Amino acid sequence: MNCSVVIPVFRGESTLRPLVERLAEVLPRVADKFEVVLVNDGSPDDSWGVIGRLSDQYPWVRGISLTRNYGQENATLCGILEARFEAIATMDDDLQHSPEDLPKLLAKLNEGYDVVYGVPRVRRQGWWKNLASGAVKRLMSWSLGLRVVRDISAFKVLRSDLRQGFRTTGPDVVVDALLTWVTLRTASVEIDEAPRTHGGSNYSLGKLIRVALLVITNYTTIPLRMASITGFIFTILGFFVLVYVLYVYFALGSIPGFPFLASVFTIFSGVELFAIGIIGEYLARVFERSSGRPMYTVRERVGGDR
Repeated sequence: MNCSVVIPVFRGESTLRPLVERLAEVLPRVADKFEVVLVNDGSPDDSWGVIGRLSDQYPWVRGISLTRNYGQENATLCGILEARFEAIATMDDDLQHSPEDLPKLLAKLNEGYDVVYGVPRVRRQGWWKNLASGAVKRLMSWSLGLRVVRDISAFKVLRSDLRQGFRTTGPDVVVDALLTWVTLRTASVEIDEAPRTHGGSNYSLGKLIRVALLVITNYTTIPLRMASITGFIFTILGFFVLVYVLYVYFALGSIPGFPFLASVFTIFSGVELFAIGIIGEYLARVFERSSGRPMYTVRERVGGDR
């Protein structure tokens, strides 16, 4: 099986060369034809210079430089759409994903699956990052109705014919969510994740929260249904509150005081603002899709036939 390896690059100046050298040892053993697509995502260091030198040294290395930083997901999608061969592998540029594990993923793909994830046995990151990442994945699993989403990883292989479902997305991209729309034949294999030796993770807690909001408002209507159900429940609650007020008025000759009424108004106002906020998130997604903003813009290519 011919294979393309897609690697989004951001601050990868010190890791790209050893990563490509290890791929040079592995890829000839698993593919008749192969390539490595390095997508420079507006990296502020000399990553693009390193990519240029690697493409001169290895004819199967191609480099794509984006005009600015679009984010890991957009850069990954760019590489996937540019890949030339039928099996596409994606991995990070920080050497935590071992090229030596690629044969395992490709062997599993050959069993008839469309997507195979490499899931670390032990995640080598802080406890809060593990907790936040796990929460985001469970949220994706729940909102998309799929258990396998819990096993998602940036290290994966997929069949290139899945790309036909990727070209109509808006500027906000989550590749793994797109994959759940086009196939259910997914699997995972356990891998050993190497400790990070250079730099740190570019995913902060804020970015993880943003990804979670993007997934639940861009790929499912569950929050809108929740807002409708919540509104219905509080409408029923409001009816019973009215019955209670009328009962107190006719039975005791008075109505509840200001603290009670203020509490009721506060609760109902909060529910209304919550529902409006959800609707606002969906309107923002509609705006993003209709604004005509590209998923990415390519500045320059090196290697291959450009």
